[in-house]
This record gives sequence, C-alpha cells and structure tokens, in this order.
Amino acid sequence: MKINQFWIRALGMFGILGGLILFAGDMLLYYNPTSMSLKRNMGHASDFRIIASGICALFATWFYMIGLSQIYYAFKSAKPIYRNSVLLFFGSILIAFGIVHGAFLAIATTSKLAIEYNLDLNEAASLSEKINRILRLTVYPLFGILSILFISQVWKRKTLYPRWIIIFFPLFPFLMEGFVTKYLPDNIWIIVKGGYLNIILTIFFIASTTALWNIKASETHTK
Repeated sequence: MKINQFWIRALGMFGILGGLILFAGDMLLYYNPTSMSLKRNMGHASDFRIIASGICALFATWFYMIGLSQIYYAFKSAKPIYRNSVLLFFGSILIAFGIVHGAFLAIATTSKLAIEYNLDLNEAASLSEKINRILRLTVYPLFGILSILFISQVWKRKTLYPRWIIIFFPLFPFLMEGFVTKYLPDNIWIIVKGGYLNIILTIFFIASTTALWNIKASETHTK
C-alpha cells in the first residue's frame, strides 16, 4: 500500500485546520479587548458565540483526528507497538480537546446566567470548573506517556520525522506557557492565553507537515 505526497500534505492541512477552527472557538468564548477575565468574558458572550464555539469544537475534533493519520504515517518505520501506542494516546488527547472545550461551554453558560441574574460568578460556575479540572487531570497522564513514546522514537530516528520536530512537540510549549504569556500586552494576552493549547497544536501540525512535505517517493510505501 502506498500514500502519495498529496495525501501526506493534505492530512497535515486537516490537522492545521482543526487547530485554527478550535482556536476560533476559543476566541468566540474568551475574546474581549477590554477585559482580562476569561470567565467574565465567557459570561458576557452572546448566545450565538457560545453555540458557534460548540460547533467549532465538533468540526475541529473531526479534523484533528484526520490530521492524526499523518502522524501515524510518520511512525510507519517504528515498531507496531510504538506506532499504535502513539495513535492511541495522541488520538485520546485530541478527542479530549473537544470534550474539554465542551466543558468550557458549561462554564460559559453558567457564567452567563450568573451575570444575567446577578448571582455570584465564582459560585455559579464552580461545578462546571470542577468538571473541567477533572477532565484535564485525566488527560495529563496520557500526555506524559505520549511524550515519552514520541520523543524517544523520534530521537532514536525510528520515524520519518527529523529530530528538530521534537522542539515543536506540544510538551515543551505547554510547559513554557507561563513564560510565554507573562509579558504580553493585555490585548495580546487574552488571545494567546485563551487559545494557547490549540495554538501549540496548530504549530505542531505545521511543523509536522513541513517535515514531511518533500518526503521521497521511495519512503511513501508502508511496511
């Protein structure tokens, strides 16, 4: 079985598109150029913005999963156990992105009701925030295992990726979030902070597509 350059590139484009769509979904919830409070901004978002953000999460998750096929292909020269494990853990994390975004919709809805009926904002959104934190904590161990598998296999040159792709793997930008966002102006902070996770995934898919863009025809045959 073979896959040509067009499809290798197209799969990466789907991943990039997934990141951009869910980033747009983030901005629909969070963006307000005059406020630095993500929760309060969600509470002031219109019904249309909240609904549109949810739809963005649905399509973005589909596109992310299509883009995952490019990563699976890049691991075609790795042992099946590593290749399939990366597929499983990376796929689980990408699906979780859509689910966690759905949990933010609950925070947005409860925040909106709190503001509308003059309720305590933190108390009203506390349950939704608790659910969101639990979902995130569930994903972190999967992210840790994926990081070990991905980085070790790429470093050992067991994949089609060059070693420099490790720099763009989401682990390192994720750990640097505090440093990256610390000195940003307020109007830029709300954009970067609000959409940070999807920004780093978009960057990763851009790097992945770039790394595989001119892959040799002789390398496009699976084992």
